[in-house]
Amino acid sequence: MIRVNVLITNVSGERFWDIRKPIPPIQINTNLNLVEVEKKNEEMLEVPFVLTVNYNPSVAQISLKGRAYVAGSKDEIGKIYSEYKEKKPPPPVLVQSISNVVFVESVIISRTLNIPPPIPLPQIPQAKETAGKKPSGTDYTA
Repeated sequence: MIRVNVLITNVSGERFWDIRKPIPPIQINTNLNLVEVEKKNEEMLEVPFVLTVNYNPSVAQISLKGRAYVAGSKDEIGKIYSEYKEKKPPPPVLVQSISNVVFVESVIISRTLNIPPPIPLPQIPQAKETAGKKPSGTDYTA
């Protein structure tokens, strides 16, 4: 079984937009880059990563750097490392583990900077107007 330990080593966040002005409609671009996969020993890999969050227009910028340590059996680690050498995508468990940590951290930073979070918030569907309309289906009223 693969175990992933994610450590953040560098945090950078900056708000460019004047705090007194309302934030305009924005587009948020996030990029998680796994820099490389380094074999530490037969049962451990080290994966440096960088998350950048850019806002358009340029409201703010967030950057997180760190390292993920992947531990597992000799076979599991060997397979991940050889797939990396063959330029295949990293295993989903690795990407998901890193994403979980960095996106939570980036939301905290966005709150500190008073900017929109870099993940989409759940949308509550708007209720359709039903005033004055009878519900569809069987009518049991007398």
